[in-house]
Amino acid sequence: MRERRKELNYTQSYVSDFTGLSVTFISDLERGKPTAEIEKTICLINILELDLFIERRG
Repeated sequence: MRERRKELNYTQSYVSDFTGLSVTFISDLERGKPTAEIEKTICLINILELDLFIERRG
């Protein structure tokens, strides 16, 4: 996510202002915090024009 955000020349602050998500949340998510809220994560994925894939384990 960090890489894509930087490709778009977006700062964490800009994304925060645009989405209403906190800079702390965005930073935590980009660093891989395992307890990130899925709804907020999906919002950020959409803003960054990324896809989310879910696969069966194993």
